[in-house]
Amino acid sequence: MSDVQEATNQLLDVNLCENQMSIQVHCLRSVDNLFVVVQEFKDYQFKETKEEVLKDFEELAGKLPWSDPLKIWKINTCFKKKKTKRRKINPNSSKQKIDNGRGDTTVEKDVKKELTNSVSDSQISDCYENPAIKEQVSTLIGDGLTSCKDETEENSKEEADPEVLKFRVTCNRAGEKHCFSSNEAARDFGGAVQDYFKWKADMTNFDVEVLLNIHDNEVVVGIALTEESLHRRNITHFGPTTLRSTLAYGMLRLCAPQPTDIIVDPMCGTGAIPIEGATEWSNCYHIAGDNNPLAVNRAANNISSLLTKIQVKEGKLPLGLPIDTIQWDICNLPLRTGSVDIIVTDMPFGKRMGSKKRNWNLYPACLREMSRVCRPGTGRAVLLTQDKKCFAKALSGMGHLWRKVHTVWVNIGGLHAAVYLLKRTPQSFVHPSEEDGERCPW
Repeated sequence: MSDVQEATNQLLDVNLCENQMSIQVHCLRSVDNLFVVVQEFKDYQFKETKEEVLKDFEELAGKLPWSDPLKIWKINTCFKKKKTKRRKINPNSSKQKIDNGRGDTTVEKDVKKELTNSVSDSQISDCYENPAIKEQVSTLIGDGLTSCKDETEENSKEEADPEVLKFRVTCNRAGEKHCFSSNEAARDFGGAVQDYFKWKADMTNFDVEVLLNIHDNEVVVGIALTEESLHRRNITHFGPTTLRSTLAYGMLRLCAPQPTDIIVDPMCGTGAIPIEGATEWSNCYHIAGDNNPLAVNRAANNISSLLTKIQVKEGKLPLGLPIDTIQWDICNLPLRTGSVDIIVTDMPFGKRMGSKKRNWNLYPACLREMSRVCRPGTGRAVLLTQDKKCFAKALSGMGHLWRKVHTVWVNIGGLHAAVYLLKRTPQSFVHPSEEDGERCPW
C-alpha cells in the first residue's frame, strides 16, 4: 500500500470515528439540548455586591480551559456541515432528507488528527448495527473518498483567510439569593469572552453559543452543540398542553416495555406518548385515546405526518406504525378487564386543562378504571401530574390496587411536577355495585 493510500485510509478512519460520535450523541432520545462542559463549579463563591460578582465573571472568561471543549464543538459543527453539503449535492435523494440542522461555521479540520484513537473498534461496530445511523455512516464513507482533496484545499484556504466567528452568551439562572440578573451576567461575561477570543457578538446569526448556567451556588460554563431542542420531533399538530417527546420517551422507558406489551394512553392529547412509543418500541402495540374529539384528530394527524416523514426518508411507502387512535370516556374505557400491560399518560394539571376542583373527583375515578383494565400482578402505570396533593389523596384510597414504586420530579414549563411509577397489585378488580353507571367527572 502506498503512503498516499495509507494516509487516505487513516483520514477516512478518523472522519468516520468523529462523525459516528456526533451521530450517536444527536440520537439521544431523552435530552432536550446538548452542550459540552467547559468547567463546572459545584460551590461558586459569589461576592457580596453586584459589581464584584460581575467583575469576577469578566476575569473568569480568561481562566477557563476552552481548548478541548472547542475541539468537540468543531467536530460537532463539521458533522452538521457535511450533512448540509450532502443535501445540496443530491437534493433528490430521499435517503438524505433528514432533519440535520445547518452548518454555517468555519471548521479547523486539523483537530481530527488528535482524535484518531478516541473511539474503539467495538463502538464503530455498534454504529453500523444501529439502524438509525447506519445509513448516515455509509454516506459519510462515500463522502470521505470523494472529498479528501476538497477538504485539503479548504483547509489551506481557511488558514490563509480565517473567518471571525460570531457568538452569543446565554445565561440560565435559578435561585433567589443572586444580586445580579441573567442579562447582566450574560453581558459582562460575554464582553470578556469577546475580548479573549476576538469573536464578533451576534445575538441571532451566531456560530458559537456559550452557556452560563447558574443554579443557586452551582455555576456551569458550556458550549451548545444543538441549535434547537431535540424534543422537536414527531409532533406537527400542537394542542394547548403538548408534551415534549423527550419527556414522553423518559416516561415510557421508566415502565420498561417488553415485546408484545399493550400500552395505552387514555388521555393522549396530541399523541406525543403513544407516537414516541410506536417509533421506539415498535414491537409493542399502542393505543391513543381521549375524550376530546379535537385531541383525537390532532393525534391522528401527527401519526399521518410521521408516516409521511418516514416515506420521504426511506423513499418507499412505510408499513405503518403499531398504533391506533380512539375517542372514549376515561372512566368507562372500551377495554376488557385485565387486558392492558402498561398505562402511560399525562394527567390534567387543572390549569390549562380541567380544574383543580374537578381533579378531586377525576383522579380517583381514573385510577379505579386504570386498575380495572391493567393486568393484576404485572401491570404498570406511569402517570405525570402537577396536582400532587390531589393525586396522593386519590392513590391513598387505591392502596389495595396500586403500589407506588418510584417518583421522578420534573420541571414542566416552570411547574414542579411528578412522574409516578405504579405497580398493579395481584388483587383482582371488583367493581362496586353502587358505582355502576357512574359518569366520568371530566
